[in-house]
Amino acid sequence: MDKKLTLSLDNTIIESAKNYAKSNNISLSKLIESYLMTLTKRQRNPTEITPLVESLSGVISLDEDFNEKDAYTNYLIEKYK
Repeated sequence: MDKKLTLSLDNTIIESAKNYAKSNNISLSKLIESYLMTLTKRQRNPTEITPLVESLSGVISLDEDFNEKDAYTNYLIEKYK
């Protein structure tokens, strides 16, 4: 059952969206409906871990106090010396 929804958006965004919808032969309503469906569908389905990634998990062991940001910063400093 379709239901109306009123949105307030910037005029330039509305015009850009209308042009995009027209160039793709789809109504603006269907375009927004499709976007919202995709957006909400992603939140419900957790990311599937591929077999390759699963086989790699646990290969590296790090100290509990290991800081990824510090390590990456140090790497970049060494790289660009």
